[in-house]
Amino acid sequence: MDKVSTIEGRAIPLGLKNIDTDVIIPAHWLKTVSREGLGKGAFETIRQTPGNPFDVEDFAGAPILIAGDNFGCGSSREHAAWAMLDLGLRAVIAPSFSDIFAGNAFKNGILAVELPQEQVDRLLEVAKVSPITIDLENQVVTTPFQDRFAFDIDPFRKLCLLEGLDEIGLTLKRDEAITTHEEQRAGSLPWLDAPQHNRRDAA
Repeated sequence: MDKVSTIEGRAIPLGLKNIDTDVIIPAHWLKTVSREGLGKGAFETIRQTPGNPFDVEDFAGAPILIAGDNFGCGSSREHAAWAMLDLGLRAVIAPSFSDIFAGNAFKNGILAVELPQEQVDRLLEVAKVSPITIDLENQVVTTPFQDRFAFDIDPFRKLCLLEGLDEIGLTLKRDEAITTHEEQRAGSLPWLDAPQHNRRDAA
């Protein structure tokens, strides 16, 4: 996955609470196993409402979404993270997230930033007129108006996002140690790598 360090740009000021994964990507879009094209269905029901923030020209291509409490609740569909990425979103700021969604977001390279409601409210106002910057390295969200909001993140998740490491990447990072182990095992337990005989050969 792509590395995440600094995310800067306009932020979509959604602000709604309890946005579940069926709102993020409706069930009828789940017939595909591809990650591509799901952005067309992302937040479909909200985007059908005239004047919704997703269709405001100023927010076209915005990399940040600002949401309300309990974002990503509901079913555990990973398609929700895929759809958001396909829409161009790299980070979500909210007062709280569903644990399952936060996990799926992290595994797909989306930064989930938890901030107190009053700070989220401030960012919702700023987002209407100005860009927002999320600095993962220093764990801070800033605005052009000298706002500076620190956030917490699990150190392991921070490292993975900064280095662009998903589960496969983490495994490949240990390639040398894995190779060394396999070579040592082959020397001490050679029968584990021997061809398997079928019953006729064994007889």
